[in-house]
Amino acid sequence: MSSSAPASDRPTLETLTITRIEQIPLIVPLGREYKGSYYSMTHRVTVLTRIHTSEGLVGTAYAADEEHTVFEIMKVVENEIAPRLIGQNALAIEKCWELAYPVTFDQLRDRRIGLVALAGVDTALWDLFGQVVGRPLFEVWGGYRNRLPVNIIGGYYGPVDQIRDEVSEWLDMGFKGCKFKLGSQPVELDAERVRMCRETVGDDFIITIDANQGYTLQSALALCDRVREYDIRWFEEPCRWANDARDMREVRARGGIPVCAGQSEYSPEGCRDLMEVGAIDVCNFDSSWAGGPTNWRRNAAVAHVYSVELAHHEEPHVAAHLLASQPKGTYLEVFHPDRDPIWWNLILNRPEIVDGQMELPTGPGLGWHYDTAFIEKYRADH
Repeated sequence: MSSSAPASDRPTLETLTITRIEQIPLIVPLGREYKGSYYSMTHRVTVLTRIHTSEGLVGTAYAADEEHTVFEIMKVVENEIAPRLIGQNALAIEKCWELAYPVTFDQLRDRRIGLVALAGVDTALWDLFGQVVGRPLFEVWGGYRNRLPVNIIGGYYGPVDQIRDEVSEWLDMGFKGCKFKLGSQPVELDAERVRMCRETVGDDFIITIDANQGYTLQSALALCDRVREYDIRWFEEPCRWANDARDMREVRARGGIPVCAGQSEYSPEGCRDLMEVGAIDVCNFDSSWAGGPTNWRRNAAVAHVYSVELAHHEEPHVAAHLLASQPKGTYLEVFHPDRDPIWWNLILNRPEIVDGQMELPTGPGLGWHYDTAFIEKYRADH
């Protein structure tokens, strides 16, 4: 299934009218439980969003990875966003975003539910925009490069003696970098896991480490002392959430390893505050968690002003376009196929990883073609 249309069939900017927002929940069981610092995952979940227009074009995207809130996210789109956007010009993206943004104002509801609902719609609107102008979104958004280095996310907690086998598989798959999970074990044990990773991959391999806000400041600094010699590219979300900006500033100043954060922020303004206090070197704001590409691009502009590099928390289908569009973009992140069967199986034209890099799709918009059989197998609304 492709969301693109021939050039001769593309409507003019004045004629793209939203008629319907369709949603399909996908819930895919994983082969095992994946444990990070203080969380675990047993299913990969998303909502496939299609925005239909009176001119016949359909924008398609997916967002969300919250098994227990997926249907609440869909209700926000159905009951609150769709009534505001039906009849609007799909190409007036900033206007559509502002019309939908009030779904995040409800103080009695988890704000991220509204932001994820908005993200799915916003991403599908951008897919429509790319189709109309006939260009892939990474070019629409800046076109800085057409390929990206790709890091695999792994190192989830499990038997320590399996780390070398897991890391060796990454090498066999063609990866040249990883994001390695830690944060809930004693520092000396987590440091030993990182050591095993570095010894297995050798010197010419990018390692970032991710505590998912698992450490105290003191533990984060102690971990830095133990792993600094392993040439860590950055330390992601090292400190617990309550005082993370100040604590990360200390890790950055005293730990000797660059600091990455931003995925847990709800807004570019929240990321700006991290930059203003000097807490981060890299910002991994997540468009699919925080209002879509429109909001991510605002944050990218702020990061440029503060000389902060850009990452994106997971979701390679949209992250690839965003990061490739920016001069300060860093690495695309992907899970192992067993951890993210959606990215590896839903998208029929997913590019191969070659020498640790991935080329961007050349089709208009997001440029992805979706497997209808996979959708029908795992849709959760039957």
